[in-house]
Amino acid sequence: MNYTEKNGDLLAAVPGFSLSDTLNCGQCFRWKQTGDRFHGIHQGHPLTVSQEGELLRFYGISPEELETVWIPYFDLEGDYLGLNRTYEGDPVLKKACRFAGGIRILRQDPWEALCSFIISQNNNIPRIKGIVSRLCDLLGEPAGDDRSFPAPEKLAEQTEESLAPLRAGFRNGYLLDAARKVASGEVPLSDIETMPLDEARETLRKIRGVGPKVAECTLLYGFHRLDAFPIDTWIRKALERYFPDGFPEVPAKGVAQQYLFHSIRSWPEENAE
Repeated sequence: MNYTEKNGDLLAAVPGFSLSDTLNCGQCFRWKQTGDRFHGIHQGHPLTVSQEGELLRFYGISPEELETVWIPYFDLEGDYLGLNRTYEGDPVLKKACRFAGGIRILRQDPWEALCSFIISQNNNIPRIKGIVSRLCDLLGEPAGDDRSFPAPEKLAEQTEESLAPLRAGFRNGYLLDAARKVASGEVPLSDIETMPLDEARETLRKIRGVGPKVAECTLLYGFHRLDAFPIDTWIRKALERYFPDGFPEVPAKGVAQQYLFHSIRSWPEENAE
């Protein structure tokens, strides 16, 4: 991907990409928006980034960090425009592409994604963000003015009582079980990326509190398994209404699902009931 340097920042034109939709579509919980700028952290690397038209501005980072951390994280070299063309054969997916086709599936840290979606159960996005932020403040390592996401070994040392400041309720026990099984190797995150998808699902579901939805979200958003297909209330309703004979056989159907999830909530026919 081509980029240029200007006044200490790096600029890159990315056709078809929407920074706002990508960071606000429910796949991640550590980005904060101030005006047109987003600030977040990935694997100990803080970033402030903005977008004007097709032009992304990465503030104050090196070319090496852009190439090794942020281009992969935002999946900026993925052929989403090509994927979108394959989805346009279906009228519902074509409509979803027009609304949300600028989304990229982030390459998030698998451990952070697993914990984030454990926390997401029976929860809303502002509260999820609050719990994740408090978890990092409590146990994360300093990274500039930010805190990294705590390692499973660090979290495994805690108790439900010591996690009380998170105000996460029953989810504290789930987080501890996840941390202990990952830290011990009982759930080997390093192997899940290459496991057959069904085996990967079953491996994640060894963790208390990880059901089908959390497993699918972790696979899609944490392991970039683009054929994973999370089903929540909105997607279940869309499948019943628009795809009674089954979802179309399309490549990377997790990407199509994310377009549908982000767009369907704004469709008048879905909010009229």
